[in-house]
Amino acid sequence: MLKKHMKILKKILTLSLTVGSLLFTAAAQAQEAPDTLIKRISQDVLDTAKSDKNIQGGNQQRILALVEEKIIPYVDFERMTSMAMGPKWRDATDDQKKQLITQFRSLLVYTYSGALSQVRDQQIDFKPLRADPADTDVIVRSQVIQPRGEPIQLNYRVEKAGTSWKIYDVNVLGAWLVDSYKGTFTSEINRSGIDGLIKVLSDKNKERAARGLKK
Repeated sequence: MLKKHMKILKKILTLSLTVGSLLFTAAAQAQEAPDTLIKRISQDVLDTAKSDKNIQGGNQQRILALVEEKIIPYVDFERMTSMAMGPKWRDATDDQKKQLITQFRSLLVYTYSGALSQVRDQQIDFKPLRADPADTDVIVRSQVIQPRGEPIQLNYRVEKAGTSWKIYDVNVLGAWLVDSYKGTFTSEINRSGIDGLIKVLSDKNKERAARGLKK
């Protein structure tokens, strides 16, 4: 089941890679609306992926480094993990929560990285932000324009954390990424407990690390 979700998520993240990268200071982020910020960092990630021959060639080290540098620091993994766990999150110890965040983060790092190597000619069209200036939790709406096929809906849930904005969920064609994991996480916990889920995620990450991003 987890393997199936990994394949689905990889397809989702191929479209949502534009989430990535910040080249601005925290102060600069605070001065920009969340949609403006995501648009600018998205374009940077797309441009980098399209122009870097190492990324296009599937260089795992380069791809992982790019993801760690420009995407991962601006995703709220604690909130994503707790949302994916649902009520079970309250049952986890502090140490289990730490391990879950670490393993879920690694899972998404490998998935983002695999998707990043597949970026080619996509473009992003952002919709006007439907939010008040004082809002601290908003949805940024966009669509992916591809050389072939109809535009694909791609939305982001973004929350203001201090002086910056962080992404904590992605929606493709009406389906939220975090929701796609809830059932799997609950099933694993019911079967073998929270430690069992941690082991499943850890094993999956070791498998992905051993075989590379493109396999």
